[in-house]
Amino acid sequence: MNKIKINTARETGKISKYIYGQFAEHLGRCIYEGVWVGPDSDIPNKNGIRQDVVEALRAIKVPVIRWPGGCFADEYHWKDGVGPLENRKTIVNTHWGGVTETNYFGTHEFFELCEQVGAEAYINGNVGSGTVQEMQEWVEYMTMPGESPMANWRRENGREEPWNVKFFGVGNESWGCGGNMRPEYYADLYRRYQTYVRNYTSDRIYKIACGPNIDDYNWMDVVMKNAHQFMDGISLHHYSLTSNWENKGPATDFPEEEWFSLIKSANKMDELITKHSTIMDLYDPEERVGLIVDEWGSWLAVEPGTNPGFLYQQNTIRDAMVASLTLNIFHKHAGRVQMANIAQMVNVLQSMILTEGEKMIKTPTYYVFDLYKNHMDATRLDAIGETKETTSYTVSKQDQMVTASFCNYHLTEADEVELDLDCVVGTVWGEALIGETMDAHNNFENPEQIVKQAFDGVKVMDGKIFVTLPPKSVVSVYIEGK
Repeated sequence: MNKIKINTARETGKISKYIYGQFAEHLGRCIYEGVWVGPDSDIPNKNGIRQDVVEALRAIKVPVIRWPGGCFADEYHWKDGVGPLENRKTIVNTHWGGVTETNYFGTHEFFELCEQVGAEAYINGNVGSGTVQEMQEWVEYMTMPGESPMANWRRENGREEPWNVKFFGVGNESWGCGGNMRPEYYADLYRRYQTYVRNYTSDRIYKIACGPNIDDYNWMDVVMKNAHQFMDGISLHHYSLTSNWENKGPATDFPEEEWFSLIKSANKMDELITKHSTIMDLYDPEERVGLIVDEWGSWLAVEPGTNPGFLYQQNTIRDAMVASLTLNIFHKHAGRVQMANIAQMVNVLQSMILTEGEKMIKTPTYYVFDLYKNHMDATRLDAIGETKETTSYTVSKQDQMVTASFCNYHLTEADEVELDLDCVVGTVWGEALIGETMDAHNNFENPEQIVKQAFDGVKVMDGKIFVTLPPKSVVSVYIEGK
């Protein structure tokens, strides 16, 4: 029996709700078909945004959406995506599939999506192929309340009031698809570009620098040393792989060893955050600068018969394990990790939702975010104890509710956990996501093969809580005090 002692009086920091952020890039069918169907579509929509997707995202309280990329951001020129749809310039999406981009989904449509979902905006600016003036004018267009050329153009295009841009990323993957830059060069470029991300209102924009790819600790050191005083956050990207970039395993019907290799890759996030945080501490010991993990998740082989540039992959209980483990790691480092954005929201990589025409299904990863939503903006509690190597957990409190969430990624064995709280326990109940097979998933023929369900593996005896975690499961236990 594993025992976990929970000290409800000892709080260890706040878990930012922005850790539960989403990422929507102009990639494959994420935007077009996934989010945007157009106002004339037979699929129910509001101003072109499909409503089944909006309702699903609202249910998990999506706090922030990152857009328009990704690699696409550094070839995106925002002026092509405003004004009447029929007048917008088409381009070729050279990064993702070589398809024609209509620019029907642009700045106005993105903020429409955010408003419908109830999410904040995280805009990623173009440093790779854009100019300082272009970035400055975009910020002016979006946020200027008074008279100015860009604000007046916004009004001509149908939006009187400015939008609130909560977060702004100055470039994306500048070490790679965003320009193949050296960290010394990017640090100087960041200092220049961020100067013109101006605050036109009292709502201060949170500026995010391009941080390292995985374990490029030199990049973190150089950029922090030369530019930390000009940033609010710095990004980190890490994708979970079964083997390597050249040999991505399938999303379903995979061998047992790839269950564990993907989970091992996901668990590397803890090491990455720890080591990058140590470097950040050298220049920012007060933890003012946030670590923004704005791309993370499983990157697997595309589904057979689909465009390889669209990165469309199925989503199984194994991906749910990756999501749960990773969120637990973010909670552990809540002092430094201020936002994260899973890649991606719809139809791409480890998505919340898959669509096919008018059909929509929720993935196992979606249900993990549903099971974990009580942790958003909650207080992380001191929870000390030992569990099996295959069990991960996190505990937080919000108001008078304690939520303990677990992941048991053992393939065949249940795990028994005893929770000992330093308070009088009142009502206790649980919910779970349980995989019958290691590639259990939902598809359009069987959209509810694996869903969140009431959990009967929790009981209270002598003031203590006993939880039986099934194999291949994610469980949240909700505890109300008396």
